[in-house]
Amino acid sequence: MLESIYRMLFKRTGAGAPGPRGLHRNPWFLCSLGALAAGLYSCCIPAKPGARQWDYPKADRGGEVDDYFGTKVADPYRWMEDTDSPGIKDWERAESGFFSRFRERLPRREAIHDRIAKLWNFPSYGLPWKEGPYYFFTENSGKEDQDVLYAQQGLDGTPRVVLDPNTLSSDGTVALTAMAASPNGKCLAYGTSRGGSNWKQIQVLNLSTGLPGPDLLEWVRYSRIAWTRDDAGFFYSCYPDAAVSPAEFQEGHPLSNHTLYYHRVGASQSDDRVIYRPEQPRWTTDACVTDDGKYAIIEVGSQVAGDNLIRYLPLGDPKAPDLTAAVKPLIDTWNAQYEFAGNDGPIFYFQTNLDAPRYRIVAIDSRAPAPSDWKTVVPESSDVIQSCAVAGGRLAVLTMRDVASRLSVHAMDGRLLYEVALPSSLGAVGNVSGQQDDPELLFSFTTYTSPTCNYRCSLATGEVHPFQQPRVDIDAADFETTQAFYPSRDGTRVPMFITKKKGVALDGTAPTILYGYGGFDVSLTPSFYVPNITWIEMGGVYAVANLRGGGEYGEDWHRAGMKQLKQNVFDDFIAAADWLFANHYTSPAHLVIRGRSNGGLLIGATLNQRPDLCRVAFPEVGVMDMLRFQRFSNGEFWVSDYGSSDSPDGFRYLSAYSPLHTIRSGARYPAVCVIAADGDDKVSPAHSFKYAAAMQASVDNGPSALPVFIRIETQAGHGRGLARSKVIDAEADKLAFAAYFLGL
Repeated sequence: MLESIYRMLFKRTGAGAPGPRGLHRNPWFLCSLGALAAGLYSCCIPAKPGARQWDYPKADRGGEVDDYFGTKVADPYRWMEDTDSPGIKDWERAESGFFSRFRERLPRREAIHDRIAKLWNFPSYGLPWKEGPYYFFTENSGKEDQDVLYAQQGLDGTPRVVLDPNTLSSDGTVALTAMAASPNGKCLAYGTSRGGSNWKQIQVLNLSTGLPGPDLLEWVRYSRIAWTRDDAGFFYSCYPDAAVSPAEFQEGHPLSNHTLYYHRVGASQSDDRVIYRPEQPRWTTDACVTDDGKYAIIEVGSQVAGDNLIRYLPLGDPKAPDLTAAVKPLIDTWNAQYEFAGNDGPIFYFQTNLDAPRYRIVAIDSRAPAPSDWKTVVPESSDVIQSCAVAGGRLAVLTMRDVASRLSVHAMDGRLLYEVALPSSLGAVGNVSGQQDDPELLFSFTTYTSPTCNYRCSLATGEVHPFQQPRVDIDAADFETTQAFYPSRDGTRVPMFITKKKGVALDGTAPTILYGYGGFDVSLTPSFYVPNITWIEMGGVYAVANLRGGGEYGEDWHRAGMKQLKQNVFDDFIAAADWLFANHYTSPAHLVIRGRSNGGLLIGATLNQRPDLCRVAFPEVGVMDMLRFQRFSNGEFWVSDYGSSDSPDGFRYLSAYSPLHTIRSGARYPAVCVIAADGDDKVSPAHSFKYAAAMQASVDNGPSALPVFIRIETQAGHGRGLARSKVIDAEADKLAFAAYFLGL
């Protein structure tokens, strides 16, 4: 046995032999060889003939059966939807213990954890924004669980701490989830959430004294904070019904009657003025205030349509806004998406995909708002418009060409003035910040091999200067990112980014992570993530496939992966893996597939359709029950992308790929680690619970079977605001799990 372990450990180190090079020279690899041998020996003792290889915790099966238009569908794990029940808590504890005992056998786990923690030990910054005389920005030294908010007066000022959320809890689970300074820079309204929840509380801090005010706004969700220019208060949105029966809302009660309020600083929430409540109880609403303070722009959304409506509230004198004025309709038809960019007096600028799948910028005069009077100022082109901002009397337009960013500056009539010089042709501008009367534009930029940097751009000249430029302990020259284009099953050309160390041999055995998402108009643009760098340092390859369903090529690309066309997303992902095989990057025995949320659905569906595709799979916080997703948590808002089993057509195509319902009984699957969070109120952990239980009960569990685990994060939600220490722990577990089953 030990001789075979030795051969496995060293079979990739000889000249011309398959596998990643250089691991046998790596001291932090060598130190784990003995532990690896012991771990493999303890974990790979052959089972008796006919025995179960993996002794999974018991999950009771109920007798629930649903009738979908004459088709009976069993749902034996329906009881798991009550995620607070004693039964589910007992099962969670059993599964967590099962995974923890296995994790102790992962010999590289501690070394990987330490390397991630060391690499992450560098200052990182959020995109600054300006208010009054101050730049506001978040910073993390590399050691804090949560980012700290700072203010800096002018370019040469000394940053001072405004708010440190790490002081708000003992375990780092309270995060800043919304921030807005008053126009004069004297007050900060900020939202916090606990344990990764999407619910937040808003409070107000006096920036002069550093003391909090009496303000406490609760049951806030899907809300920005938008100050009026008189500094007296701000708009926000919440669910007032939640205050009546909070327990029901915490347990996933359908959300209704989202309402826009105005809060006056120092007042009680019960005294807040109702500004607007949508006409339908399931619609949502949110607001921003124009830079000149003369209007509140109100957006209305729906869980059924991905489109939105636009209203506006004339505020009159910015120094004494009229909150009693009538809310007026501006765009009152569910026909497209509209994103407010800024205004020039009564003329409003919007980014829209109306009659332009790759988007255009239109000017709408609120005095003559009929669509026939709209003016296109930046027309649709072959590039996709991602965002637009009015700054310094100009239009800053962020576009995407083959998933890489371009940033251009235009006159207000749309004339192109210049292209902003970006640091790389294969990178992404993460965000743009500017104000109507400010001659400076702020933007962030990142690549797969360099952390996010913030830059200042003079709108007058186009000159770009670094503002905050973090350094990480790697030599970027050792890495390379390339972009490939491959054909999907139906011939569609799909892009993919591939990042690796220079010199990695393309002999088909490089350990490779393939990541995908493919939904909700989300574009997977280049981004820097320390655990991915750690994987690449281990000799691995990191590939990101830009699947249909995302926004990489506009609304047509998005719609090509929606509803009855969702299978295109899975085909694109499978084709990405097949391209990596055909071009000798890796093979099924060396492939890891990952995806989160809608990407977790992608991994679950792919596993069921192609269990032979990979060696390891991570379906993370995924939507796994496609027949009931709309009935709990945030699911009703995803009907616009997925459709619904409440219609015969929806049931037909959803049941064809639903991960929970298409598990291949008795089939041999790769090693699977389902990732869930017990406080996830966006994608209920019930999805992952039901899926993991069904997988453990159904797939091959013979002597040579690979396992199905579920890793359940506690005091955590869908990912946003997760403490840095928890992220490091989770990523170390996943990389060590992958390394173990790939024989690294």
